Amino acid sequence: MSDSLLEVSQVTKKMGKRHLLDRVSFKLQKGKIYGFIGPNGAGKTTMMRIMTGLMQPTSGSVKIASYDVQTDREKALSKVGAIIESPVFFDYMTGRQVLRNLSRLHFEIASSDRETHIEELLTKVRLETRGDDKVKTYSLGMKQRLGIAQSMLGTPELLLLDEPSNGLDPMGMQELKDIVLQLRDSANYAFFISSHLLDELQQMCDELVVIKEGRLVWQGPTDQLVEDGQRLEDAFMGLMGL
Repeated sequence: MSDSLLEVSQVTKKMGKRHLLDRVSFKLQKGKIYGFIGPNGAGKTTMMRIMTGLMQPTSGSVKIASYDVQTDREKALSKVGAIIESPVFFDYMTGRQVLRNLSRLHFEIASSDRETHIEELLTKVRLETRGDDKVKTYSLGMKQRLGIAQSMLGTPELLLLDEPSNGLDPMGMQELKDIVLQLRDSANYAFFISSHLLDELQQMCDELVVIKEGRLVWQGPTDQLVEDGQRLEDAFMGLMGL
């Protein structure tokens, strides 16, 4: 059995004659934060949709905890929590009610354990004092944190976040970053975060996965790509040939 939590192997996605992804391969391990970056149209969202089973590759495979997303979908996706777009909630519900209703879709959570699980999640995302407030009263940052709690329902080991910092003010960004770092360190989650906010990724990512025009151009430790005193933005522009 592979020691990788997730293994993307030679994934290609064609749309007509155009390659959205072209033989992309990379691996993710537990307990690390990965930044997923590339210019607009590079194939980031396509890749994340394939990783979560929302889109089928033309060829290649994605395995999560050694389960193939295409052939063993239920087991593979039980290991993943994801926010592929901005989380959408019923504003008239409380945060606790949102999690309670969604938890019923996770049959691996025993009915007797649901309330305890929900309380633990609210605490992990620092919403324990706001769980009984309606979502319409939440700030954007609080809604994003509730989205992370939602993605952790069940027993995921990998959390996929697509542009989680969009629209957040500096305080909201800092809270989000603190929570991600805490979850990595305390619960050994792996995070795969797609974002255009490169300074934020530089501060929290252990490794980076970089694509350009549907092809992988870099995977490795952040500090190997970014030299001392250099900004990730400058290193990224160099990879893009700009």
